[in-house]
Amino acid sequence: MSTEQYNLLLADDDEDDCLFFKEALDETSINAPLSIVHDGVQLMDYLKSNNTTANFPDVLFLDLNMPKKNGLECLAEIKADEKLKKLPVIIFSTSLDSEIINNLYKNGASYYIRKPGDFSKLKKVIEIALTAASENNFKQPERANFILQP
Repeated sequence: MSTEQYNLLLADDDEDDCLFFKEALDETSINAPLSIVHDGVQLMDYLKSNNTTANFPDVLFLDLNMPKKNGLECLAEIKADEKLKKLPVIIFSTSLDSEIINNLYKNGASYYIRKPGDFSKLKKVIEIALTAASENNFKQPERANFILQP
């Protein structure tokens, strides 16, 4: 991974998961300021109000199960918006339903990560995701490489 800095945005309603993610990110070698939103409406407001600023994220880590607007709805809205559709979206969820994962891939998500419960695995999968995404120029990979695991 290069020393380039990435602005990251995490959309997740679970406070503990957000703290876990931030602590894991802080322990990686990745230089990445992290912003956090806690529901789908807050996410879309953030993206639309920051889409021309330096605060706009380089990568979005998106939980599927959020209040007000879920991750699937947010992904569809992001990919339908000309100003937002190039934003790399890494799904970060507890689900491992193959039908949902196939739907996420078809709808343009960049990668899928099942939330690990282990701190060291979380650190590793964050590094894997950002490295893979940057090496792939933040483009969606082949379907076989869509799910990332530590």
